[in-house]
Amino acid sequence: MLQLINVSKAYKKNKAVKNISFTIQQGDIFGLIGTNGAGKSTTLSMIATLKQPDSGKILYEGVDVMKKPEVIRSQLGIVPQQIALYPTLSGYDNFKFFGDVYGLKQDALKQQIKKLCTILRMSEEALKDKVAHYSGGMQRKMNIGVSLLHNPKLVIMDEPTVGLDIASRQQILECIKGLKELGTTIIYTGHYMEEVEEICNRIG
Repeated sequence: MLQLINVSKAYKKNKAVKNISFTIQQGDIFGLIGTNGAGKSTTLSMIATLKQPDSGKILYEGVDVMKKPEVIRSQLGIVPQQIALYPTLSGYDNFKFFGDVYGLKQDALKQQIKKLCTILRMSEEALKDKVAHYSGGMQRKMNIGVSLLHNPKLVIMDEPTVGLDIASRQQILECIKGLKELGTTIIYTGHYMEEVEEICNRIG
């Protein structure tokens, strides 16, 4: 599904990524681990076509994403490390905003919200509240939810449990396992080795 071949990226004299190669199959939860500054975020940015590699190739379903970025962009969901929601809007209005961005019609949006509430174990009633009033765990669930509205085939999750208590972290991990059962391919970065070992079937 996704293949990186000898990909490198430097910032002036700093070699952030050097000749990295790996392949991710459909349905994988691929754990990408490393110390701070190891090049994980740069690698994810190149996969998402936000940064151009200096050398090498990134292929999505056999197509070079640097030449045709729209091939992967339409199939990609991104869960950033920071909460990327509008805190003064309700959970539902956040879903509606991002649904409009993805071009979802009202009926399709409502169906997706119901589906995501089931997958992420969220109450539809809670979506009436402002995001600013949510717990950290609920905000993290919403952060994942908005990235899944358009049914992406590939989801990048950049430390989605950072800053959460043990119970909330476990809830998020159970949600991610549920996504794998639906056939979603996930690239997962994190610093908690027990998380990576629990949910990932392959690790790089």
